[in-house]
Amino acid sequence: MAELDPHHLLDRAVIAARAGAELAAQWRKRGIGTVDTKSTDTDLVTAADHAVEALLSELELIADDVEAVELDLSQPTSPAGLFKQARQRFGPIDILVNNAAHWEAGGIADVSADQLDRHHAVNVRASVLLCAEFARQPEANRPRRIINITSGQGHSPMPGQIAYVVTKAALDALTITLSAELAGQGITVNAIDPGPTDTGWISDELRSEVLQASPGGRISSPDEIAAIVCYLSGDAGASITGQIIRAQEGGLAARVKSAGPRRARTSHHHSAPDII
Repeated sequence: MAELDPHHLLDRAVIAARAGAELAAQWRKRGIGTVDTKSTDTDLVTAADHAVEALLSELELIADDVEAVELDLSQPTSPAGLFKQARQRFGPIDILVNNAAHWEAGGIADVSADQLDRHHAVNVRASVLLCAEFARQPEANRPRRIINITSGQGHSPMPGQIAYVVTKAALDALTITLSAELAGQGITVNAIDPGPTDTGWISDELRSEVLQASPGGRISSPDEIAAIVCYLSGDAGASITGQIIRAQEGGLAARVKSAGPRRARTSHHHSAPDII
């Protein structure tokens, strides 16, 4: 992939989810204003949480356009509230990356109405409402991007994750339909399926299993996925829309049945998406 011209992303702003530390770092290198969002669930303190706090501290030393926001996307008013804060801080929002997710383990024998509702609130309702807020912005003649982060549910089976599978799969359908609906507004809509990504949650045992299942004997890194997001965000991605990009090594997710989602550490996780 060609190196993205950093000037193509100047004067844009980002809200980065807790899982988007590498995205935030790459966007900051390109001069993009950054807001990092964190889960309101205080029980979910992991090494990755501390990494994001460290990233925020580092970015605050070199720029004045960094801000942290705590948000619970399971609440129906959160998407509108997030956009209000972002627009007050940065003005027009140019890029939305739907990177938030709620995940709980549970096969068909364990699924319940409450579990389905918890997944739907974040994985479907919040994602759609964020796209709606993004599209309703009054500014015209600005190239804009929506990038959904999916998990390959429409591509490979994921036994034992019924509620997560059926709700995250909605992002694939949303991407295809929304790309056609928003094309006339100059908004591209794409999705990235990164497969298992080494963001700090993979145990040694699971790492060995994933590496054995991978045809190339490797696991995707966050900076590789961030580079794809940045490419789609820039001028070079202007002609790409309605695509679901499988950035995993062919069919890997289907064979790693016990892996859980690539952000398994974020079970019961309600943090916000990335918005540029």
